[in-house]
Amino acid sequence: MLHDNITLGENGHLYFAGMDTVALAKKHGTPLYLIDENKIRENCRTYISCVKKYFGEKSIPLYASKALCYLDIYRILKEEGTGVDVVSGGELYTALKAGFPASLMFFHGNNKTNTEIDFAVKNDVGYFVVDNVEELEEVNATAARYGIKQNILLRLSPGIDPHTHKAVVTGSVDSKFGTAIETGQAMELTKYAISKSNIKLVGFHCHIGSQIFDHIPFSDAAKIMLAFIAKVQAETGVLVEMLNLGGGIGVRYIEEHPKVEMDSIFRSIKTEVDAFCQINNVKAPTILFEMGRYVSANAGMTLYTVGSFKTITGYKSYVSIDGGMPDNPRYALYQSPYTALIADRAGEKKTVVATIAGRCCESGDLIQENAPLQSCKKGDTLAVLVTGAYNYAMSSNYNRLPKPPIVSIYNKKDNVVVKRESYEDLCKNELATVNV
Repeated sequence: MLHDNITLGENGHLYFAGMDTVALAKKHGTPLYLIDENKIRENCRTYISCVKKYFGEKSIPLYASKALCYLDIYRILKEEGTGVDVVSGGELYTALKAGFPASLMFFHGNNKTNTEIDFAVKNDVGYFVVDNVEELEEVNATAARYGIKQNILLRLSPGIDPHTHKAVVTGSVDSKFGTAIETGQAMELTKYAISKSNIKLVGFHCHIGSQIFDHIPFSDAAKIMLAFIAKVQAETGVLVEMLNLGGGIGVRYIEEHPKVEMDSIFRSIKTEVDAFCQINNVKAPTILFEMGRYVSANAGMTLYTVGSFKTITGYKSYVSIDGGMPDNPRYALYQSPYTALIADRAGEKKTVVATIAGRCCESGDLIQENAPLQSCKKGDTLAVLVTGAYNYAMSSNYNRLPKPPIVSIYNKKDNVVVKRESYEDLCKNELATVNV
């Protein structure tokens, strides 16, 4: 199977985290998000051990909340000893409500509102990752109102293209994120930040993209950022203490994707960073990394119920399911590849090629096209693998569909950690007016 928490039961059913997915679908209904808590913990520990092994005890990995954000995941992250990054007031609120330490939060985003900035400062968020001059001024002014000096990192664009899907490339010169080094604007913003009295520039941040399977783009970004740090020290006398290289390490969604060797990736980055620092006489700051997709993606699976199977003679076949783009918009957005199985007959050969179609009134509501599947019929359980990242996080109520629940599996026990939305939930913030 694709990952070691996906197995085949003696009854021929698909098992996830040691539990029968067909039975879970019957018990909790579909669509249904499953999360393997043991796998989240295992992924955290693998990442943490590799980062600390090569970059030291101060290099605490940061979980990117945008990948999967709900109250209970912050309990797990706190217990595993990570930091977190948040990109909105909502993510910040959720982490705070879960009891995650504000001092270990990094507040990202290219257009934080004044209300969000005030909320973060008031709640003692550890670090702002500042995107632009307007935000810099607002953070400085807000910190002054509260009588504090706020720690910040500046988000920079190193001009790296990791050759992934254009929608998830974030480190190019013309990206909407950060300030470009190549144009000279990053140095201007850095000097302006140093001049402000209520902020402390402690480091720089970059993020080059997602689904990257080798170390080279990270190493290239590190060398560009370290050269910039050295230039800042030469021109201002300020040596920052942190360099956050972001995240983006790839995950296997299909068999064709390579297996990621985490130790090899971080060892290679460390080797190139050390060599660069020695040759250029640069003192390396504490280097941080972010982990989002890597932690949660293969800890997730989504279950659906098949509604129909139809073939357009001479053209194609469709398997229609009771979910779709509202619970997983990634294929519609990015044409993201997935592996799907008929959970009731997961051990059988895949003899059908079909497009998995969602239930929305939208031609683009597809999960996969031309997907190999076992034969299926109405009432079967269809499983889409590796859906723990950017599925629940990006879900919507399009066509007025309630969002599915999340059921967490821990040591072969299932527990609802996010309830299924009801029709009443869809209307809870709406007001009906009566014209008199």
